[in-house]
Amino acid sequence: MQYRKLGKSGLKVSEISLGSWLTYGGYVERENAVQSIQRAYEAGINFFDTANIYERGEAEKLLGETLKAYARESYVLATKVFGKMGDGPNDAGLSRKHIMEQCDASLKRLGADYIDLYYCHRHDPDTPMEETLRALDDLVRQGKVLYVGVSMWTASQMAEAHAIADRYLLDRVIANQPIYNMFNRTIEQEVIPYGERGGIGQVVYSPLSQGILTGKYTSMNDLPDGSRAAKLETARNALTEERLEKARRLSEVAAGLDITLAQLALAWILRQPNVSSALIGASRPEQVDENVKASGISLDEETLAGIERIIG
Repeated sequence: MQYRKLGKSGLKVSEISLGSWLTYGGYVERENAVQSIQRAYEAGINFFDTANIYERGEAEKLLGETLKAYARESYVLATKVFGKMGDGPNDAGLSRKHIMEQCDASLKRLGADYIDLYYCHRHDPDTPMEETLRALDDLVRQGKVLYVGVSMWTASQMAEAHAIADRYLLDRVIANQPIYNMFNRTIEQEVIPYGERGGIGQVVYSPLSQGILTGKYTSMNDLPDGSRAAKLETARNALTEERLEKARRLSEVAAGLDITLAQLALAWILRQPNVSSALIGASRPEQVDENVKASGISLDEETLAGIERIIG
């Protein structure tokens, strides 16, 4: 496993990280979830991601219970705040009240004394950004949070956050969690360039495009039993005939390199220096075994040009 710095910070995270969106505490059987986390740790993954909103806290509980077997200083734990966690008017968003209460709730569910990376899960237009950043800065000063991140923020929103933080000497955002894969390259336009200038590392999710870039889907009408697309509407919505055809052609490229399609897709993402880590989801430990092998794979210019001709 190779490691990269998270943005401009000194924190080093594994190039491949393990997430729990739509998986742990949800449709994945508990034993498979636990084994996947254990296998990830054993393979050198030191970066584990979850969120309070994932299965209303159940993902945090499962992750925290499993990681208790390992020394706390040996891994980087990330969770998030923003999503609706109750029916009250203050049970969502990035107000000081919600952030403070949810940080304590997440720490309790995780069974941890501190969170390494605390994300604002989305941008909150209803809360002044200064209020949000001051609350996060207080958590850092209290030792409950070590680093601050955001998820799915635009380049201009991150630039605003940095300007406010610098003006009032608040803790700076060092990480962003956007979607990025061969079929969704939006962040290449503004987010990655700002990340390079502002010292924000990208921790990208859905690197395999909801499983399309694993090669397991060959037809829109024949979904493998137990697959994400067979169980979840979000995964089915990502499937198109055009993407399946591109995945087939990319599989041929991968075969020529003696690697799998998933490893090719992850290595393609990691070609970006501003990407600190690619966040995988695993419903079985065998998937972790395959995906971690993408770390350290270098694609030459000819291969990258061939991929570009396929994906456009």
